[in-house]
Amino acid sequence: MQNLGKADKTTDEIFEDHLLNFNTQQVNATRLHKDINNYLRCIRAMQTANKNLMDTLSEIYEKEWVGQDMLYVQAQNNEMLWADLAHKLADQVVTPLNTYQAQFPEMRKKIDKRGRKLIDFDAERHTVQQMQNNPNRNEAKFIRAKEQMENAKRTYEVLNSELHDELPALYDSRILFLVTNMQTLFAAEEVFHSETSKVYSELEAVVDKLAKEVQKGTLPRRAYNRPLPIANHSAPVIQNSSSMNSPPKGATTDNLPPGVLYKVKAAYKYQAEDVDELNFEVGEIIQVVEYEDPEEQQEEGWLMGVKESTGQKGLFPANFSRPI
Repeated sequence: MQNLGKADKTTDEIFEDHLLNFNTQQVNATRLHKDINNYLRCIRAMQTANKNLMDTLSEIYEKEWVGQDMLYVQAQNNEMLWADLAHKLADQVVTPLNTYQAQFPEMRKKIDKRGRKLIDFDAERHTVQQMQNNPNRNEAKFIRAKEQMENAKRTYEVLNSELHDELPALYDSRILFLVTNMQTLFAAEEVFHSETSKVYSELEAVVDKLAKEVQKGTLPRRAYNRPLPIANHSAPVIQNSSSMNSPPKGATTDNLPPGVLYKVKAAYKYQAEDVDELNFEVGEIIQVVEYEDPEEQQEEGWLMGVKESTGQKGLFPANFSRPI
């Protein structure tokens, strides 16, 4: 009836202003809560991605390379910085924000209750007004109606008075909360970026030193010991010397093509296990030649050869062949 204009309605313009501020404040708090939580999820995702990346870099960065220990140390420092940032945001930004936002549902319940009690009061007031204008009213009922109206009025006014105090106080609290919350966020970010910049500066220096060693040709080579495959030990095992200029016993050096040290015949089938190795069948002839890189001659038990049938060049295990 009030909404249709057929009955007067108790109004409170000051309360309506407080309610408008409350609604705006709640919308803003919900939006901030959503975006801060999403930001924290992204930070944790970046924390995981960064750890995986640094773990991979630490594993593939060979121990002979300059700064391998420093790379590992800085990777650990970086991981701790990400973990510290995620912890600070969760504990000092998101947790206070959860507490701040938790006030709104409770306050909304109180506002809704005040609205219901206002309707009750207006209904009792209208009943009294109607009975008061009726000359044939029942006085006992009229007295009870006035008592009910007074009770409804007191209940409404208590809630209304409390909200007149609580709503402005809550609205004013937004400023200090936002200042404190954002100061914590920005300070945590400042420390994180300041410290990570130092980490990445150290990592950049490590890579720069590696690049300089590569350019100078002073980078240490890994001593790579290729595992020797197992063959029938009745076949003679040919051991390569440091120069490979001394053919094994039984090997003929006469009438060989230029660059060929001696020839061998495959005593067993061999299936290559790496891209730089030869495949061959039993009986195939292989020309033994010098290593292109003398460093590779450290691989004991392996020879560099060229298959006569295909001209393919590669490493092969000496104990899979016999000299001819």
